[in-house]
Amino acid sequence: MTEPQIAELAARFEAASIPRAEWTHEAHLVVGAWHVHRFGADGALARLRAGIRRLNEANGVANTATDGYHETITAAYVRLLARALVDLGADAPLAERIAALLASPLGGKAALARHYSREVLMSPRARAEWVPPDREPLPDPLPAP
Repeated sequence: MTEPQIAELAARFEAASIPRAEWTHEAHLVVGAWHVHRFGADGALARLRAGIRRLNEANGVANTATDGYHETITAAYVRLLARALVDLGADAPLAERIAALLASPLGGKAALARHYSREVLMSPRARAEWVPPDREPLPDPLPAP
């Protein structure tokens, strides 16, 4: 994915115009990485919280205790993405760092299994609010750029 394609996907996210079929795990990660790169972890998390909820609603997905937005997954991935973007070299082009993280274990759907048991991660509480890992700790949050 090129930098213009990444920016275009981020713009479509902001406009809540990504169809549900295109809102894949990879799309989540690309949009998340773009936000972390642009706004830092804290700023990205605030924007992603609102944006994912808005996109879900635009696609007819209710944000409930069992469906839609998931706070713990979003917040955990923001921390993982922030660390990966730094570890991959802050001076490297964003498109290269995103390609590398998508090709890494972080790009897989099971990336959080290292940190969370399924029972904890899929709980209604974890969907509604931040729940710390019950397995391996996540990297510390990074300050805003």
